[in-house]
Amino acid sequence: MEALSKEMQEKVNYCLNCKVKPCSNKGCPLNNDIPTFIRLVKEGNMEEAYYTLLKTSILGSVCGRICPHYKQCMGSCVRGIKGESVQIGDIEAYISDYGLEHNLIKNIEKTEELKGKNIAVIGGGPAGLTASYFLAKAGANITIYEKHNSLGGILEHGIPEFRLDPKVLKKTVNSILSLGINVKYNVEVMTNNNQEITDTTNNQERQDKKTNNIEGKLKEQEKTKISIESIASKYDATILAIGANVSSKMNIPGEDLEGVYGGNELLENKNYPDFKGKIVAVSGGGNVAMDTARTIARLGAKKVFVIYRRAEEQMPAERKEIEDAKKEGIEFLFQNNITKIMGSGKVEEIECIKTKLVQKEGETRLSPVNIEGSNYRMRMDYVVMAVGSKPEEKDIAGFEKNKWRYVNTDEEKKTSIKNVYAIGDIAGNKQTVAWAARSGRDVALEIIEKLK
Repeated sequence: MEALSKEMQEKVNYCLNCKVKPCSNKGCPLNNDIPTFIRLVKEGNMEEAYYTLLKTSILGSVCGRICPHYKQCMGSCVRGIKGESVQIGDIEAYISDYGLEHNLIKNIEKTEELKGKNIAVIGGGPAGLTASYFLAKAGANITIYEKHNSLGGILEHGIPEFRLDPKVLKKTVNSILSLGINVKYNVEVMTNNNQEITDTTNNQERQDKKTNNIEGKLKEQEKTKISIESIASKYDATILAIGANVSSKMNIPGEDLEGVYGGNELLENKNYPDFKGKIVAVSGGGNVAMDTARTIARLGAKKVFVIYRRAEEQMPAERKEIEDAKKEGIEFLFQNNITKIMGSGKVEEIECIKTKLVQKEGETRLSPVNIEGSNYRMRMDYVVMAVGSKPEEKDIAGFEKNKWRYVNTDEEKKTSIKNVYAIGDIAGNKQTVAWAARSGRDVALEIIEKLK
């Protein structure tokens, strides 16, 4: 029996253990059996609670901390109808942390469904890691190809440390790798259709690239380039899980000025300009906007504005992240839109316009419409675009794309390249960690069924 703290005991006792399980069946993208693992914690059976969670997710310590719980599991909690929802995220993280601390994954039995099968996973983010876990558990030999020198993808190169402790991520990754998964680091995978690529399987050509860390010190990274076709030819299945981390443009005058950045790239590369004493505008209303704004404030900015064209209740960012940003001094300008960035070579001012929300025919969501004559200007030193993301064109040059310019896949997640599957953001799935993990689990089940 595991002795719980008084606080955790209160959290699990608050759960009604609903038979219909709306938190699991409606709210959780992974359909984690939430009432069951909470009941097991109540009973002090932490090991079984962890194993219950492992049936559907390997990223509990991560998802329990950074998922948009109020938009997912906690938003469907019966307790939340008349009061506060059960703190599902805290409980999930508690269980998973226990499992990691006691290395319980060592007791997981592998099956032989995919014994002797070799599978490549390109990208070590939440989708790739989850697919690797479920496939390794089925007995496959897994090799992850990762462009950085560490795994985690968006979890390491997009989520700030104040939201996700790197030690938690490292323990999670090590737990997955303990299943015997191989990793090839600093490998950049492209398609033969991209003229920049050289297949290093034949000549081992290497290219040095520089990566800046947050202190601005340069660090040399040696990247090996290889084609996805050459990888796919050597494996029984290949999974593309490289994410879509190129910031979308705002398509307004002046966004090519010096001082305009993409939020995704800032968070991934940690190559920040000197924000000390500066005024910064962040355009967008999602978690990338929140993470970017809060990071910039921590780097010494004088003032950070989040400018969002809709109302606060329509922001896609998690409610807690919005509230935390407010507490940290971030100023929100709701129902405002940046229309122009001005300056002589670099950012000096922005022009904004106020918006009103209207119901357009055939649309369920209220749409922002500019209010004529409400334009105004603000002095600004930097502008950060956090209005969405898209794939890097060169990374998917050889694939058939859908109308949204993501990699096109069929019902089995297969792409136009033989034996190559695509999952997560690169395939246009919903851009949260839980949904990425769900796509990783789904493709693993597809491959198991096909190859067993």
